[in-house]
Amino acid sequence: MAFKQDGDTATTDTLTRRKRLHIRCWRRGTREMDLILGGFADQALDSLPDAMLDRLESLLHENDHDIYAWISGTQPIPAEHQELVTRLKQTM
Repeated sequence: MAFKQDGDTATTDTLTRRKRLHIRCWRRGTREMDLILGGFADQALDSLPDAMLDRLESLLHENDHDIYAWISGTQPIPAEHQELVTRLKQTM
């Protein structure tokens, strides 16, 4: 993942936010979710708009088993996570 920084304070704050999210995606607690969310972070995090970063932060507050069930299709995806989980599934 190549984070871009140009010295602007807003850009620096966004860069820090993306780096923290990247670490949180790779350090979930279950290897399956590390691979799924970490792989997504590697591929897409650098280009996500702020609104999608908000959704990702919200998703990362959920239980790994629930997220895995949504991704695997064994449980319905809550409306607030529908767009992001769908995007996650597309990167797998």
